[in-house]
Amino acid sequence: MKYRLLDLLACPIDKHFPLELIVLEEAKPREEKAQNKPVCEKYCGLHGKNVEEFDPTDLAKECKRCLSKEIVKGVLRCPECGRWFPIIDEIPHMLPDELRDSKEDVAFLRENQDRLPDEIKLRGKPFNLA
Repeated sequence: MKYRLLDLLACPIDKHFPLELIVLEEAKPREEKAQNKPVCEKYCGLHGKNVEEFDPTDLAKECKRCLSKEIVKGVLRCPECGRWFPIIDEIPHMLPDELRDSKEDVAFLRENQDRLPDEIKLRGKPFNLA
């Protein structure tokens, strides 16, 4: 998953934007073409802040750096409702509760519990380890 997707993704349950990101594994950076303008319109997922907070002269450099990265494994979390969504093999699994696979989600939590905060592994919705 590219960091720039955080500029587009919202919680599928309550539509909260932006989502929090916890990166567990990143792919090696690739060379990307320079950007003439910012790729993201509102939110920079790489830095976790609004695009308008950047110095315009730094933005093109940061966009190039961002586009060279890929999140292989991680978690997206909605700070509003407490739901979490795993990123597995570069794909964010953002399904509604009733379509999620509880065995897969709990296995993901167990596998990564040492690197996840308590609000996900103990209080996360719809599944947790508590």
